[in-house]
Amino acid sequence: MRGFSVFLGQQTYPELKNYLLKMKEAGFQTVFTSLHIPEDDPIVYKEELQQLGQLTTSLSLELVADISPASLEHLGYTYEQADELTDWGISGLRIDYGIDGETIVSLSRKMKVVLNASTMTKKGIKDLIKEGLVTQNVEAWHNYYPRPETGLDKEAFIQKNEQLRHYGIMMAAFVPGDARKRGPMYKGLPTLEKHRDISPFAAAIELLRVCKIDKVLIGDPDLSEAAIQAFKRYDQGILTFRTNLYPLNEDVKALVNQTHTQRVDAARDVIRSQNARIYVQENNINVLPERCHARPRGTITIDNETNGRYEGEFQVTKTTLAPHSGVNVVGNVILRDELLLDLLQPGEVFVLS
Repeated sequence: MRGFSVFLGQQTYPELKNYLLKMKEAGFQTVFTSLHIPEDDPIVYKEELQQLGQLTTSLSLELVADISPASLEHLGYTYEQADELTDWGISGLRIDYGIDGETIVSLSRKMKVVLNASTMTKKGIKDLIKEGLVTQNVEAWHNYYPRPETGLDKEAFIQKNEQLRHYGIMMAAFVPGDARKRGPMYKGLPTLEKHRDISPFAAAIELLRVCKIDKVLIGDPDLSEAAIQAFKRYDQGILTFRTNLYPLNEDVKALVNQTHTQRVDAARDVIRSQNARIYVQENNINVLPERCHARPRGTITIDNETNGRYEGEFQVTKTTLAPHSGVNVVGNVILRDELLLDLLQPGEVFVLS
């Protein structure tokens, strides 16, 4: 599952509608918005929030709003009445500081409640469950961190997720966008500090496969077309590596651009395509020696004719390897996607873009 963020007042209605349509078409199901900006006009916010709710409802998208007690009051509600916001198209509320357990439990009986996973304690969640928390209506989302150097540590993050998952609560976290960033810092909105300069797709895959996360949300207000395409391919069971390639002859280019499958007997040092050598043999492709230089992590290579029966062997290095006269370097995975090298599974399909 995955979602994305919308920040009210930062785009026109047609822009907002087009973005929602684009993200829904790319397989995103949840919209997150925040009302924690005190300088904004609460009357305008109310109108824009209702407008957003109408749009998400019409598109069958879930809408979760991060609303403080003060902003809820500006909207004309208290937490005791907050479930009435479902009439606006709001599916759930993200609740943070200053809300008592009784109110949280009461809301969980009426609508989705999103707790702050980054600050929630084991005792806190146990107490809420004891008071009658409806865990099926509860998710725990981590914060995003606009300021560099303030994001969470990966290992502590995983420990926290394991604790909360024990109680049957769905876990979510944020990754940065890679197009328009949110101000005033414009440094991305990740949960983990290590993801600040990583591609949204690579960060999302690490959250899902390594960090015990059920739902990934895009923190920033936009995604590049390349990232959107990577998420679409992932829904088809394909992992995408973005690359820089040298100029290649047509035969070699066709080999590189085909859909690859990592061998089930995955190697330690490299990703190996199980179908590349067969493709070379079936198409009578002759790979001449070229650019047989060093192979840093992320290097894309094809074995040339001097490597005998390994001619056409297609690899991506997971570690730095020395030059080899039988191995041509054809390009490299971009730095922002290198994290994916360690996340591709044995037998998994991948493409280069």
